[in-house]
Amino acid sequence: MRVEDLQYIKYRLSKSRRALDEAECLLGEGFSTGVVNRIYYALFYSVSALLLLEGNASSKHSGVMSLFNRLWIKPGRLPKEMGAFYVTVFDRRQKGDYQDLVEFDRADMESWLAEARVFVGQVHAWFRDNEGLTLD
Repeated sequence: MRVEDLQYIKYRLSKSRRALDEAECLLGEGFSTGVVNRIYYALFYSVSALLLLEGNASSKHSGVMSLFNRLWIKPGRLPKEMGAFYVTVFDRRQKGDYQDLVEFDRADMESWLAEARVFVGQVHAWFRDNEGLTLD
């Protein structure tokens, strides 16, 4: 793997954790669409790191989602639940960012944030266990 790719992967993984922290702050202030946006981007950054590991990328969010499902979920490299959660959060983010009069319930957002932390943690653990890559 090229040094540049490794640096970019580390950057994306770090950015995924930061997006979760941002979601937590926004939740505390009651900015529901911002919370869902940051949760989605935490997943997106993690998935982008996985795709880059093997030289895959897409300029479209739907393309990233498709590649993730085809290359990581369907072959069983990561649990199916992660693929389903990614799709669900993508849809919620689309609604929150592009539709009018959309608000999300605080309890739901808390649950999604907890699940997103598990998702990001699983991706980080995959890199640690399979590539020896840590951010700490």
